[in-house]
Amino acid sequence: MTEQYDDHGTQSTVRVPILAVVGRPNVGKSTLVNRIIGRREAVVEDVPGVTRDRVSYDATWNGRAFTVVDTGGWDPDAQGMAERIRAQAEVAVTLADAVLFVVDATVGITDADEAVVKVLRKSGRPVVLAANKVDDQRAEAEAFGLWNLGLGEPYPVSALHGRGSGDLLDAVLAALPETPEESFEEIGGPRRVAIIGRPNVGKSSLLNKLAGEERAVVDDASGTTVDPVDELVELGGRTWRFIDTAGIRKRVKTASGHEYYASLRTTTAIERAEVALLVIDGSQSISEQDLRIIQTVRDSGRALVIAFNKWDLVDEERRYYLEREYERELVQVQWAPRINFTARTGWHIDRIVPALDAALAGWETRVSTGTLNAFLGRLVAEHPHPVRGGKQPRILFGTQAQSAPPTFILFTSGKLDAGYERYIERRLREEFGFVGTPIVLQVRPREKRKR
Repeated sequence: MTEQYDDHGTQSTVRVPILAVVGRPNVGKSTLVNRIIGRREAVVEDVPGVTRDRVSYDATWNGRAFTVVDTGGWDPDAQGMAERIRAQAEVAVTLADAVLFVVDATVGITDADEAVVKVLRKSGRPVVLAANKVDDQRAEAEAFGLWNLGLGEPYPVSALHGRGSGDLLDAVLAALPETPEESFEEIGGPRRVAIIGRPNVGKSSLLNKLAGEERAVVDDASGTTVDPVDELVELGGRTWRFIDTAGIRKRVKTASGHEYYASLRTTTAIERAEVALLVIDGSQSISEQDLRIIQTVRDSGRALVIAFNKWDLVDEERRYYLEREYERELVQVQWAPRINFTARTGWHIDRIVPALDAALAGWETRVSTGTLNAFLGRLVAEHPHPVRGGKQPRILFGTQAQSAPPTFILFTSGKLDAGYERYIERRLREEFGFVGTPIVLQVRPREKRKR
């Protein structure tokens, strides 16, 4: 589905065709995906298995829109985690309208490639065969050997240099069904939720439990998710768009290779979301990384829900210390709804939707100018600004410039103390709620008239 708007701002949803990109590990699928979508989105590194989940991207070619689903390397004989990656690729094929099968032309046909072909034939989906790593004229002869796969004409392409990508995309469009004409309806788009947190705190397990199926690869190894994964999930009778993200590393500057790009993409996921669901491992101490993630959410002005996972591992002693840590370390975000749950068993995950709703309602709260100034008048009368250097700044007028996040502009007779600004924010929350959202205060002191 893709969201579009007409001249009046009315939203429509269009079912765009889906292209699944499959192939053995390290044949260049993610590099080819980046070439197709025209930007560096899919994580690419010269190590097999960097892509583990099925990840969707929007693409257009010759004026036609379609969705590209990048998958993990498909090894038919895989075991363990690699087997789950193969299962993800199979799911992608069943959901797709057409399949782009990527083969390394420099290696030729392998037993694994032939096994994949059997699965593709059984699926009944149209298949476009990409002979990748054909960087020059000489390599084209090797590509023609791929006719023996029985999938029709192999399209020689260099994902790295872009050679032959136009012909390949023309073939992809021919294989995909035509996009139906969109019909504009007055509907609201799904609320966007970024599931964020340190590596291995259970973000993907939570997404799978919410979705009711295994959508994201889960493994005990930290950092299993690298690309952000968008999933539409039905919860509480409504559709939500969940963005499962890579665990944010200790420091972006010291993260290497695909971890560096994954960290940047996690920040991008927060920017794309309306509310961030921060997952913290309740059985472990709140860390500096958790605090840094919270700061990223506050800086981006997104709503926030704090969710302590693995509550089945939290005994009475840990609970006591966790409460102390929560009061001490998370004092800056006491306004965020908090829930305790266990993703593995599903215990209390039904509390997530009410918490998200509360945070979004606070994020979108708007106070009229009249109500705000009446409130500010009472606040100043009860607790005027302290006198500094023989002067006492006064609040002359206030207005809410925007919601999402609530942003207030205060016109004053002088600069306000930081402590007094915090006092105003606290009183705003007491009076109007603003659950789950940062509040932005912009103070504009009146300029002195020049004589």
